[in-house]
Amino acid sequence: MTVNGIDVASYQDTAYATSGLGFVIVKATEGTSYVNPKHAAQIATGRQHGLVIGHYHFARPGSVSAQVSYFLQHAAPKAGDILAFDWEDTGVPDEDKDAWIKQAQKAAPGHRVLLYCNRDFWLNRDHTSFAGDGLWIADPGAPAGKPRVEHAWLIHQYSEAGGIDHDVADFAGKAAMQTWAGKGAGAPAYEPFPGAAWFTTGRRSPIVAAMHDRLVAVGCNHYTTTANKDVIGSGDVASYEAWQRKYNTDHHKGWSGSALKWPPGKETWDALKVPNV
Repeated sequence: MTVNGIDVASYQDTAYATSGLGFVIVKATEGTSYVNPKHAAQIATGRQHGLVIGHYHFARPGSVSAQVSYFLQHAAPKAGDILAFDWEDTGVPDEDKDAWIKQAQKAAPGHRVLLYCNRDFWLNRDHTSFAGDGLWIADPGAPAGKPRVEHAWLIHQYSEAGGIDHDVADFAGKAAMQTWAGKGAGAPAYEPFPGAAWFTTGRRSPIVAAMHDRLVAVGCNHYTTTANKDVIGSGDVASYEAWQRKYNTDHHKGWSGSALKWPPGKETWDALKVPNV
């Protein structure tokens, strides 16, 4: 499963269409002398429609630290926003790409920081395979969600149809993407495995709420409501059984029968961490 999104700059409208979208990434700055005049309004449109928000910086040759500071000052990201380094200028070396991402991660530790580049840059100019918290790869010659790179990717920019860049993000859904972007901020703590006997219907605990959030984040979402998510109910049972089946398949465990049924087992409990999409 993937999440649909777009990225926009001053060439696009401030009131862009958001139907069917889960995220938008907006150009904020370029070098140390340009700010997208529509940035604030384009971000506001995304927030108004409940999209996961991102801001990107178009890199130019020059001081890395100055560009990081300039970007963060003018992007003014809020909690849960994604940051991205746009690497398209051939005058920006590979080492500056790495340094910018690392400095942004240090300066804004509450945010995910991505690398954006096209397939040519990734295959022929990159020498470290460092992409921060994820690779946002531009490959409009490939079908959506199937960029022609071997490295794990997070977002694929696959089309420029209609004068706008279209993307897909490799998440089970918008909620999973938002949880990942926010680094689990505000979520209940995920506790060590409390033992199979602990998981009885009707038990109320922050541990249950944390389990709920992580199951949703990995796409094992059989909940019909988010009310009382700290209480064990049928949605928890169905969702956790789906997670154990997924883990069994992904890791070639060969489990069957009770190993795939409620209650949780320690191995799958320990593996259920955000982000795990």
